[in-house]
Amino acid sequence: MTDRRQLLLDAAVRVLGTRGPRHLTHRAVDAEAGLPEGSASNRFRTREALVDAVFARLVEVETQAWQRLAADLPPGDVDATARVLGRLIREFTTERREVTLARYALFVEAAVRPELRPAIEAGRAQLAGWGVPLLAALGSTDPPAHFRMLLALVDGLFGNQLAAPDDAFDPESAVATLLHGFRAGGRC
Repeated sequence: MTDRRQLLLDAAVRVLGTRGPRHLTHRAVDAEAGLPEGSASNRFRTREALVDAVFARLVEVETQAWQRLAADLPPGDVDATARVLGRLIREFTTERREVTLARYALFVEAAVRPELRPAIEAGRAQLAGWGVPLLAALGSTDPPAHFRMLLALVDGLFGNQLAAPDDAFDPESAVATLLHGFRAGGRC
């Protein structure tokens, strides 16, 4: 990704995550990025093209964070995986909350604009590319179905913590319980 493209997409994520989807305009992205007017529209001709690129950038940012946190993860260790996922959830509900808020803003928009749904599905497929094998290595009896459940849990944890922050937030125990339940004879 070129530096200017990344700069524009990260600015679009900040616009979405701090001001919401109604404010996602080429002009707002240019201003947020500190670039001349027309920069975003030259790179992303339509708002739909901008939104598709933002979805891809969100998946890229989340995947990079996972790879950074899980770099030394022992293979097949459910509790270590739950701890890493817990750290990821904490990171994206605190210092990187605008990334999660941007994703949610686009999810809500996609609920009323079906033409945005293919971008969401493409992002989920990309995440499944590393998530399904991870669950298989953890002993999941149905990695694709369990990956969808794990995404639902993580999204719920994100949403609850963003909407009503709780000092006693403990995503690790919820994730560990679910991951153990995915294994044959696992505990739930």
